[in-house]
Amino acid sequence: MRADVPGLPTPHPLIEQLPAVYLEQDFLRRFLAALDEVLAPVLLTIDNVPAYLDHRSAPDDFLEWLAGWVAVQPHEDSPDGQRRAEIRGAVAGHARRGTVGGLAEALRLETGGTEPEIVESGGAIWSTTPNTPLPGDAVPWVTIRLRAAGGQRLDRVRLEELIVTEIPAHVGFTLELLPTGAGGGAE
Repeated sequence: MRADVPGLPTPHPLIEQLPAVYLEQDFLRRFLAALDEVLAPVLLTIDNVPAYLDHRSAPDDFLEWLAGWVAVQPHEDSPDGQRRAEIRGAVAGHARRGTVGGLAEALRLETGGTEPEIVESGGAIWSTTPNTPLPGDAVPWVTIRLRAAGGQRLDRVRLEELIVTEIPAHVGFTLELLPTGAGGGAE
């Protein structure tokens, strides 16, 4: 949370904004110093607005609000770097949402780079012949296979929640978490 910082100096003391004739008045100097103490956090916050709006420099407690601006919901227990990466890629991710590429990128981000194998039942063709059979299956379906890297644990529930948000609503899916050859696995 943003909070008052005791003793925070003002970047623009009010007494320095007055004509020289007023600089000698003690009451005015003390009065303006009290106002400076109140206004310092406001002025410094305004001066630093660009830092608050940049995913690289935004304070940790500000990331959730920033994520809301770009319509992403990073998992609350995700590492800080992953949350910042989701915010950084939000606009591009929205453009690719519902595609195999968008799903693969979301899964790579969630798993720390594990490359998913994605097989979809649909397809598209172009033909000059009337009544050409449609490609793919009648039921839209996506099969996702993930193999955990050595020692990595994949959280099935969290991955399924992510997949539901990334695929079109009418498309079903199967998630297969494949064991690794050396001690990793799925939860």
